[in-house]
Amino acid sequence: MFIKVKRGWEIPESLATPEHVFFNRRKFLTTGAAIGAMTILSACDQKQEAQAQAEASAAPDPSASLYPFKRNETYTLDRDITDEQWAATYNNYYEFSSGKRLVDEAQALPIRPWTLTIDGLVAKPMQIGIDDLMKKMPLEERLYRHRCVETWSMAVPWSGFALKELVKLAEPKAEAKYLRLETFMNPEVAGEQKSPFYPWPYIEGLTVEEAMNDLAFMVTGMYGKPAPKQNGAPLRIALPWKYGFKSGKALVKITFTDERPVNFWQALQSSEYGFWANVNPEVPHPRWSQATERMLGNDEPRPTLLYNGYADFVAPLYANLQGEKLFM
Repeated sequence: MFIKVKRGWEIPESLATPEHVFFNRRKFLTTGAAIGAMTILSACDQKQEAQAQAEASAAPDPSASLYPFKRNETYTLDRDITDEQWAATYNNYYEFSSGKRLVDEAQALPIRPWTLTIDGLVAKPMQIGIDDLMKKMPLEERLYRHRCVETWSMAVPWSGFALKELVKLAEPKAEAKYLRLETFMNPEVAGEQKSPFYPWPYIEGLTVEEAMNDLAFMVTGMYGKPAPKQNGAPLRIALPWKYGFKSGKALVKITFTDERPVNFWQALQSSEYGFWANVNPEVPHPRWSQATERMLGNDEPRPTLLYNGYADFVAPLYANLQGEKLFM
C-alpha cells in the first residue's frame, strides 16, 4: 500500500484554491492587464491629442498670403492709428483671463480648422470653414475707432468684410429680427470657461437692421495681416458705434431668430449692461463716466462722441426706438 507522507511545507487540500476560484482569478488578472493596457493606450491617445492640438495652435494662419486688403477710404479717423503693440496686447477676453495681459493664454486656441454655423430663420443654413467663407466675401480694410465701456479706446485698421454680405449669403426669412452671435466653447484651452460664475459661451446680439448697416464689419485681420488670437481670430465682429463688449470674438455660430438675444454681460448683470450698448457721453455706466475716454498708448483724454462719432451712419436706426434704453 502507498502511504503519502506530507512534507512540512505542503498545505492541506482543503486550503488549496478551488478550481473555479483559480480560473476567476486568472480572468481577473487578464482583465486587469487589459484595463492597464487600455489605460496606457488612453494616456497615449490623450498625449497625441494634446500634441496635435499644440501643433494646430502653433500652425501659421493659411490666409496670411491674402493680406493686406485694399483699404476702403469711406471710413476715416480723427486721430492717429493706435500702435499695434498696444492694440495687440491690451485686451478684454474673459474666456482666457479677467485681466488685460492674456496674450500667452490665448495662443492655446487652435484656429484651424474653424467652422462657422449659420442657422435659424434663413433660407440657406450652412456650416462653412473660415477660409471658404473668406473666398465668398469682398475683403477690405477699414479704419475704425473702438471704444470700451471701461473708457479706454483705440483706432485700428481692421481687415475683413461687411456683415451685410454674410446676411445676404444666408438669405434671412421675413420673420428674422435678430442675429444671435455665439463664440467658441473650449474649456480645455480657455481656462476661464471652466468657471461656473460666468454664463458661457459668450453670446451677443444685434438686429437685422443693424447687421445690414454699412458699418457692421466681420473682422479676420488687423494691421494688414491675420488678427492675433488675443484679438479674436479667426473671426470676430466690429460694431464701432457700440461699446466693445458687443464685439464678440472667435465666433462659431450666427443664428437668425425672432427673439431678442440676451447677451453675456446682460445675463450676468442686467442692471449694468443692456442689449443696445450704443456709445453716449451723457449716459454713464454705473461704474464709469462715459464723458471722456483715454487712448491706448498715451492715455490722451478725449471727449467721447455720440455713437462714437458714427451718428451719420447709424442714428436713423434708432429714430423710432425712444422707449428703449439705447445707451446701456
